[in-house]
Amino acid sequence: MIVNVRGIVLLAALLAIRCPAAEAEMKSLPGCRLIPTEWADGDSFRVRFPDGTEQTVRIYGADCIEWHVTDESDARRLRAQRRYFGIADGVAADSIAQARGFGEAAGKRTADLLAKPFTVHTTFADGRGDSRFQRIYGFVTTADGEDLASVLVREGLARAFGVTRRLPDGSSAQDYRARLEDLELTAATARRGIWEKTNWRLLPADRETERKEEQEIAQALHKPLPAGGLDLNSASRDELMLLPGIGETLAARIIEARTEGSYTSVNDLLRVRGISRKSLEAIAPNLRFSASSAPDSSSKKVP
Repeated sequence: MIVNVRGIVLLAALLAIRCPAAEAEMKSLPGCRLIPTEWADGDSFRVRFPDGTEQTVRIYGADCIEWHVTDESDARRLRAQRRYFGIADGVAADSIAQARGFGEAAGKRTADLLAKPFTVHTTFADGRGDSRFQRIYGFVTTADGEDLASVLVREGLARAFGVTRRLPDGSSAQDYRARLEDLELTAATARRGIWEKTNWRLLPADRETERKEEQEIAQALHKPLPAGGLDLNSASRDELMLLPGIGETLAARIIEARTEGSYTSVNDLLRVRGISRKSLEAIAPNLRFSASSAPDSSSKKVP
């Protein structure tokens, strides 16, 4: 039997190009080290991999309060997080100071948990929220074998929020998100961490105020989209939120879906929960598509 080796190799290469899953293979990297920085948060920090390369890692599924506030965008995000947790003293400045304190506590807790070598599980998918900074998404397993995001949410130092994806053990992104949400509910009920300062009476009104103000800001800004449209395979969270009808939650889901494979057409957006045919028609004219690429390992400050 004659075997056309060249043809087999060519076919395999074509299949790899056409199959997004091949681009999203999860790698587990034990023996990673935390690099102390001034800007690290509980959910975003600099890591040195065993081969000596460095990356900024943003963990999946958990969102810690900002405490390095350097511009208006950071301040708005801090305010939104304060309102989510219902931190309300009656004096806005005091509430913000309390919230930032919990952000600092989360950063210190992460540093403690990662004091010993740990494992990062990643596909090197682009984890940008703010387009100014570069980072990759990853799951982090501590030296004690615990999932970092789960510990932070369980201790009331983070909310179950943001991008998730299928776990290294094969569990679905939906299962992981549900687990974190259960941990958040348990922490809130036990009044752990940030939840100890929650004003439950004011929380519904605070969250409603946040939603209304974000809508007003979006309508007032009317920032122009990039010339030629927005590339779904590289756009940051903030850039995606320029699209009509796309808030922070949907922006996170769009990024989450692309961690499983690149977008190749407008219809691919229908796999994102919350985007319907009607909403797709509104944003389709503003989109373009290109092949996704993993970020390089250059060092950049990340708030």
